Amino acid sequence: MSDYDVVIVGAGQAGAQTAIALRQLRYQGTIALIGDEHELPYERPPLTKAYLAGEKSFERLLIRPAAFWQEKTVDLRPGCRIVAVDPAARRVTAADGSSIGYRRLVWATGGAARRLDCPGAALARVHSVRSRADADLLSSELPAARRVVVIGGGYIGLEAAAVLVGAGKEVTLIEAQQHVLARMSGTMLARFLEAEHRSRGVTLRLGTTVHGIEEHDGAACGVRLTSGELVPADLVIVGVGIVPAVAPLLAAGARGGNGVEVDALCRTSLTDVYAIGDCATHANAFADGARIRLESVQNANDMAGTVARAIVGVAHPYYAVPWFWSNQYDLRLQTVGLAAGHDLAVLRGTVAARSFSVIYLRQGRVIALDCVNATKDYVQGRKLVESGVEVRSDLIVDTAIPLIQALQSEGIVPIRAA
Repeated sequence: MSDYDVVIVGAGQAGAQTAIALRQLRYQGTIALIGDEHELPYERPPLTKAYLAGEKSFERLLIRPAAFWQEKTVDLRPGCRIVAVDPAARRVTAADGSSIGYRRLVWATGGAARRLDCPGAALARVHSVRSRADADLLSSELPAARRVVVIGGGYIGLEAAAVLVGAGKEVTLIEAQQHVLARMSGTMLARFLEAEHRSRGVTLRLGTTVHGIEEHDGAACGVRLTSGELVPADLVIVGVGIVPAVAPLLAAGARGGNGVEVDALCRTSLTDVYAIGDCATHANAFADGARIRLESVQNANDMAGTVARAIVGVAHPYYAVPWFWSNQYDLRLQTVGLAAGHDLAVLRGTVAARSFSVIYLRQGRVIALDCVNATKDYVQGRKLVESGVEVRSDLIVDTAIPLIQALQSEGIVPIRAA
């Protein structure tokens, strides 16, 4: 049995950044960083982009090299899956039966790839990409594959489609909603991205649902649609979200459901137990206070900093504007804010130039931007989202006027301080 001042369960972005932030804040206590993969902590977003394309080695994905963790006296425990939490005894139990004690526990487990609920979902050559092992297995089977079906039109699906069609594969992308990025963005950006993918050779099937995966010799050979049509496939990639990995905490009595509920300091309802990153549901100021989960590197890093400061006694509530990014072909998409609930979407720039921004407003306030090859708009637009001011839409669509000037222009009424 072992005991630590801080036990961090989950060695992804959120967990690793918590350990890093604690040492940056000169925390002297003992730290254990526990991960269920047999790897050093690494970045996951490139798995469906540069890593899958062979443009980045795994070593370049490492959050820190092995020597860093030794120098900072962070005890890495790879290949260890925590299956139970005893908040009264302040101990966690691993799958092998070993027990680890803690003074404070940080739950940073993220989630598992959501599986399809249909016949054939567990067949060979049906893949999700959530870990290095997932990406490596997919890569090993790609050379023998000609036709690939991607199920899900979110970031994961679109990025995978871009990489695969670039590798010469025949790619069909199936999305149940009527446009891609349905949970994240409006139709203006979606139609642009759909046209880009089609122009590169991707076949898009929108508003289409899957009945099951067809099998030949124990492996996937096609995707059967609810219409009855069969889409042939040598490989199937599923990108339909994640299931938060929170069962041990919920079993221990933590409040939650689709994630673990946390307060402004990322504390769960269990004493001295925190939850951060993809698995934490929190009241977000940029979602009008609604409880949400954010699946992003930004959220993982910012929550890690919130927890680290709370542990060292300089607590500062979580408050950070959400942002996301995606690379597809030669397009760099940068999103800031949350577009859900917007009542107006305006275009800044021209789609034909392939450098533009879609700006989302609600009751005159800028709540989000989708910026395509428009980094300056992203940087300046972030300030508009953070400030929560009411703006004139005619000012923000004029590319001759920098977005930042909207904060000082006539007709602006502040309605929320940052």
